Amino acid sequence: MKKCLTLVSGLLLSTGGFSQHAAPKMETLHEKILTVDTHCDTPLNMLGSGFDIGRRHQAPQSRVDLPRMKAGGLDALFFAVFTGQKPRTPQNYDEAYRLANQMIDSSRAAMKKYDSLAELALTADDATRLEKAGKRAIYLGMENGFPIGKKLERVEEFYRKGIRYITLCHSYNNDLCDSSTDPKGPEHNGLSEFGRQVVREMNRLGIMIDVSHISDNAFFEVLEASAAPVIASHSSVRAIARHNRNMTDEMIRQLAQKGGVIQICLLDEYVKDPDTTSTRYRLDQEMRQTYRARSEQMSDAEKTEFRNKWNEMRQNNPKKLPTVADYVDHIDHVVKLAGIDHVGIGSDFDGGGALADCQDVSQFPNITRELLARGYSENEIAKIWGGNFFRVFREAEKVARNWK
Repeated sequence: MKKCLTLVSGLLLSTGGFSQHAAPKMETLHEKILTVDTHCDTPLNMLGSGFDIGRRHQAPQSRVDLPRMKAGGLDALFFAVFTGQKPRTPQNYDEAYRLANQMIDSSRAAMKKYDSLAELALTADDATRLEKAGKRAIYLGMENGFPIGKKLERVEEFYRKGIRYITLCHSYNNDLCDSSTDPKGPEHNGLSEFGRQVVREMNRLGIMIDVSHISDNAFFEVLEASAAPVIASHSSVRAIARHNRNMTDEMIRQLAQKGGVIQICLLDEYVKDPDTTSTRYRLDQEMRQTYRARSEQMSDAEKTEFRNKWNEMRQNNPKKLPTVADYVDHIDHVVKLAGIDHVGIGSDFDGGGALADCQDVSQFPNITRELLARGYSENEIAKIWGGNFFRVFREAEKVARNWK
């Protein structure tokens, strides 16, 4: 597939430009390999806002659309069907279920509208097929198992609607497992009994199990419970950035031993420890605490208003973002720790992810340039950009085919 990988002069200037030798090699490599980003929150932009995935937009308001995927040589992408955590009441289960289906339907409608540019992908092999056809492969993942409620049959229902991984929880504990960031601490001390049933059902169907966001104890229990390798769709290395959302060296080792893959996240605090002395950090923490304390009582309109104020504060108090070089330090760490076969890329674009020199999907070639500069081979870069992830995807499909 011919990819539009000629970067505009402004981008070249903003990133220091490519040497005469490096530019052709980078572009040729990007044209050749299959690339996937395993996590973006773009479906949130598609809910009632008039956002058009087929038109080119600008960061920071939007970081993903089909024209910029093409410009950045991105062949495949996982749309995250994200629902935040609310009190576990029948009403809130139904609301999360409705919202998840709305995002799935919006994504499907966008693919139908732009069927000459992209298609909804369902299997690991679809990415290669669509790349050869000159189209983008759009997969669906579910971020937070909350829409499942307490109904195991919904796992298969969501599979039939196109969901190919489920992030078991988000920022708070749910009925499946404990979160890595719930201020109340653990509820299940890992994976709940219902969570074990969900893991087994995901194995049966061929849905990948995503361990991003879950607690350390839950992670180790998922590894023990799953018959298939698991993914971390958007996590980074805790030895470098000390956020609880990141994975420890022991977690990464065991993930690799089970054949899994960690997709390194571009969100700044997961890439580099923040400057805790800055005004931006102080205000951000204050607003975060306020949101956590009040979110369960907020209406959707109040949440939207609060997020708008939060975004306004961030725009008025910009912070210095990590760079692609900082990001690739995480890839280096995983490679040295667990080998080249267990690391990939999951941006979290449109959900907070961004680097100083990788603001949206059109700038993904900057990651390839940095990998080349550090001496990674073509085969190794192909593994990082998609080979490792699709290996795990195929293994999940194989487990499902052989299920008894």
